[in-house]
Amino acid sequence: MREKWRDSVKELKKVSFMAAPMVTTTVLQYLLQVVSVMMVGHLGDEVLLSGVSIATSFTSVTGFSLLFGMAGALETLCGQAYGAEQYQKLGTYTYTAIISLLLVCFPISILWIFTDKFLLWMGQEPSISLVAGKYAISLIPNLVAYAVLQSLVRYFQAQSLIHPLLCSSCAALCFHIPVCWLLVFKINMRSVGAALALGLSYWLNVVLLGLYMLFSLSCKNTRAQVSNDVVRSVPVFFRFAVPSAVMVCLEWWSYEAIILLSGLVPNPKLEASVLSICFTVTYLHYFIPYGFGATASTRVSNELGAGNPAAAKAAVQIVVAVAAAELVAVSLALFFCRRVLGFAFSSQKEIADQIAAMGPLISLSLIVDGFQAVFSGVARGSGWQKLGAYVNLGAYYLCGIPVGAALAFIVHLKVKGLWIGLLIGSSLQALLLALITISTNWQKQASNARERMFEANS
Repeated sequence: MREKWRDSVKELKKVSFMAAPMVTTTVLQYLLQVVSVMMVGHLGDEVLLSGVSIATSFTSVTGFSLLFGMAGALETLCGQAYGAEQYQKLGTYTYTAIISLLLVCFPISILWIFTDKFLLWMGQEPSISLVAGKYAISLIPNLVAYAVLQSLVRYFQAQSLIHPLLCSSCAALCFHIPVCWLLVFKINMRSVGAALALGLSYWLNVVLLGLYMLFSLSCKNTRAQVSNDVVRSVPVFFRFAVPSAVMVCLEWWSYEAIILLSGLVPNPKLEASVLSICFTVTYLHYFIPYGFGATASTRVSNELGAGNPAAAKAAVQIVVAVAAAELVAVSLALFFCRRVLGFAFSSQKEIADQIAAMGPLISLSLIVDGFQAVFSGVARGSGWQKLGAYVNLGAYYLCGIPVGAALAFIVHLKVKGLWIGLLIGSSLQALLLALITISTNWQKQASNARERMFEANS
């Protein structure tokens, strides 16, 4: 009993020391986009801000979410390779991911070139479409940098080398703020300047991580040579990358679908404003459980690769327990502050009252979204991306969104109905992923991971 308690405390320390910097890293990377949009917003041009906002949403749905999801394959492959002490494979899989994602960038870039025409076809204002098209084209260099960056992030994450990620992300943000201000205001490049500054900051992050990978002793064992193994690993990478991308994209797109539906309810300006504030609150908090999910992914994949099923199961239990404590604490705090929460975003009493009414739902959403983020991390670390894709498809598109639409337009709950539908979808997602995790045969998962890592050597 004492030994088990000692092991739990040891695992808790590992989780804590990894999760905290991972959360901070994720927030810093997200702030790059926030700063760019804020700079454009301070130009005082509504058309420009609308165009940039729409372009940001469009490029996120059609490009960045896809690359982010595909890179999730490395959480399985690199994490398990590191646990199995197949260090050269970790480097090989990273090179494979970079090359594969760069190839995926080509069709995405072609789509982005025609962003304005696509938005016009959807009925968007010509002036806004023009701005959005120009901004999307300016983001193409960012897409290439993002592909490399996400691969490197997973490379370091698999080895629990979080502090290089933290330092490079901090440096990129510190660089981004003055450069974005210079390009947007002083050189008067406006929205294009914001996009170029974002690209430069992404590339700085890539260069810093690349230099660390090449010259740090911490990466000595995992620096693989570029060889035929990189090409031979492409089918293995896509075997996990495709369902991983589907898993992520289905979830991201469900939120975009809810936003689009909010524009169809009566009094759309008020309702969309309320929904926007609700999403802002949940987005800001989501980075914390995502950090726990990334930690769970790393710890589970490492232990499965090392052939330690009991340790993998214990890691899941510790991460879930720590996440649960954080989620309940934040959710209760937000619930008791719900009557003043709206005034932090708007001075209009009508909006603040609506946010107060949505308070219980937002508090519940924080808990549900947090658990699904953690269990999604377990799925990525274990290699269950295909199962996760089916879960997300059923939870959001067969249940959550249809129910939300019915509550909004038939029962006339408007935005509250849409949010209830989204909450039902995420609850179902979290429940199904939790059931899969609970019923997992960890011994079999460890055997599969070891077999996968050593099959090329047999």
